[in-house]
Amino acid sequence: MKVLFISDLHLTPECPAVARAFCRYLKQRAPQADALYILGDFFEYWVGDDAMDRFQREIVSRLKQFTDAGKQLFFMVGNRDFAVGRTFLQQTGAQWLSDPSVVTINQKKILLLHGDSLCTNDKHYQRYRKVIRNPLVLAILRLLPLSFRRGLAKKLRLRSKAANAGKTMSIMDVTQAAVTKIMHKHQVSIMIHGHTHRPDIHEVKLPEGGTGQRYVLGDWTDTGWEIELNENELSLTPFPITQ
Repeated sequence: MKVLFISDLHLTPECPAVARAFCRYLKQRAPQADALYILGDFFEYWVGDDAMDRFQREIVSRLKQFTDAGKQLFFMVGNRDFAVGRTFLQQTGAQWLSDPSVVTINQKKILLLHGDSLCTNDKHYQRYRKVIRNPLVLAILRLLPLSFRRGLAKKLRLRSKAANAGKTMSIMDVTQAAVTKIMHKHQVSIMIHGHTHRPDIHEVKLPEGGTGQRYVLGDWTDTGWEIELNENELSLTPFPITQ
């Protein structure tokens, strides 16, 4: 079984090259695999399934074509598109993927996350994350007028950009304590996540002894990133956005 993992495309009409690259990826590359896992921040923003604009509906249509062709699609929300809900899943044919999730593919037990929960040095963000991911808060947000939600999303993006500009790179990256803690909790030696926009493969010393691997997906800007899992190995691969 061949599986692909991607994250952090931040799809938005303001970045048409990335959207075109994903549509091309979905048509040419993704069908070579049995399943595609999207690990958060697929969209730059999402204010509700009832608020899909023309751009988002086009992406939804492309995803539906992918699943209609018999391919499996798994979707995990990130810190940008945390408001994605059931209607999106129904219209795309995607399967919900909780954060975190443990999957077993080709006899490999793998922990999947978006990655923001591992940035525990960023205390302010972790407090915000705890509130905004609360199911009750999400339910209330979905009841608010669309104009208010769009304004709130814009304000949150601007606030996040301003806040990140004043943070050190170490604060915005994962902490090793959080990594080893959650890998030990789920008894895994392989982790895949995105969020930090720092694609790499890290060796992790496990508390129970031995080492594991933490695979980090990159964001799609000038370069796209994927992780491929085939019968024998995992590989992290970049590819050009434009052709």
